[in-house]
Amino acid sequence: MLITNISQLLTLAGGPQRGKDLGQLGILAESAVLVQNGVIEAVGPCDRMLKAHPTEERYNAAGKVVMPGFVDPHTHLVWAGDRAAEFEMRLEGMSYQEIAEAGGGIRATVRATRNASLDELKTQSRARARMMLRTGTTTAEVKTGYALQHPGELTQLQAILELDKEGPLELIPTYLGAHDIPPEYKEHPEDYTSQLCRTLLPEVLSWWQINAPNRPLPFVDVFCETIAFDLEQSRRILEAAKALGFPLKIHADEFDNLGGAAMAARLGATSADHLVVTSPEDIAAIAASDTVAVALPCTPFGLATQHYTPAAAFLEAGAILAIATDLNPGTAWCESMQFSIALACRYMHLTPGQAIAAATINAAAAINRSDSIGSIEVGKQADLLILEVSDYRHLGYRFGGNLVAQVMKRGEFVVF
Repeated sequence: MLITNISQLLTLAGGPQRGKDLGQLGILAESAVLVQNGVIEAVGPCDRMLKAHPTEERYNAAGKVVMPGFVDPHTHLVWAGDRAAEFEMRLEGMSYQEIAEAGGGIRATVRATRNASLDELKTQSRARARMMLRTGTTTAEVKTGYALQHPGELTQLQAILELDKEGPLELIPTYLGAHDIPPEYKEHPEDYTSQLCRTLLPEVLSWWQINAPNRPLPFVDVFCETIAFDLEQSRRILEAAKALGFPLKIHADEFDNLGGAAMAARLGATSADHLVVTSPEDIAAIAASDTVAVALPCTPFGLATQHYTPAAAFLEAGAILAIATDLNPGTAWCESMQFSIALACRYMHLTPGQAIAAATINAAAAINRSDSIGSIEVGKQADLLILEVSDYRHLGYRFGGNLVAQVMKRGEFVVF
């Protein structure tokens, strides 16, 4: 298929964008894209492409923007139930920490998820996946972490694999057995940390080798916060995972600056996420590494706080900055990367171009996929969006709706 008559083709060519280079969209005007066998075969001026491929099936973009599909590099897509009652409690003055200490928060979702069957988990999560796709996300990272007992965590992994196989949304799995201290270990967090390192992570590896032998290993993530795993516990978990060959991620600095971001950089983690109260020293450590700083603007918005990732400091230091939705039932039930872009523009002070790069090529780097997705370049997977508008700056400027007209995944229109 030859997609023609594109007003602005946002190629995002050239790989992940670091520091002040963020926002290089590689815009081509009056251009066309040739897609064959699910990959991008050619990009160039429309007139030249029409002459070079006169018999190719054509799709007229009618003067609209064409860009890479959004990559959401931090989601908790698979869970059961909801926490609408907690939203009301927060409005009445209770903090996230107070709700968690009263048995709510993550632990409320843990109870619902433990009680859900595999089919129930898939049914509830599938609806959210479809909404993500309709709003332009073509690839998403998805974490476990809402069972916090070994069989349930494996059930979540199974749900992620089966939903990915259903498609068309492509899912990248993460094992987050260290999302919180399970209720059974509330008084013995060291015992659970040791169990994760010595027993559960090796069992996850064995399970994966049997159930997904042809797929890369999932990421292993840890919630490094005062209310979850401290810095030393987080280090032990990530080092045990790394020794087994798992790629690493970390939740860090959402509430307290414990040093998790700098530790992630030292360990070669693919990303460090949240990063709201990160110290200048930790920002410098991230910037000196290839660890991607993933900001989650929907989360402080969902918590009604004024504390967002200090994007300017990360960019000034030279870090690779990405954004994600943090789709989850407690603080950010938001499937839309478009809304995350709008928030990043308003509260992190990114330009629309910077936010788009953070949501595409840099987000792909945050899941180790920038070699195959996140930009429109020859040889890459044909994951494309056709917007309803002729100017990319409407992304960020507008919010609350859906500017995506068509979604292409691996060369096939899946939303149109």
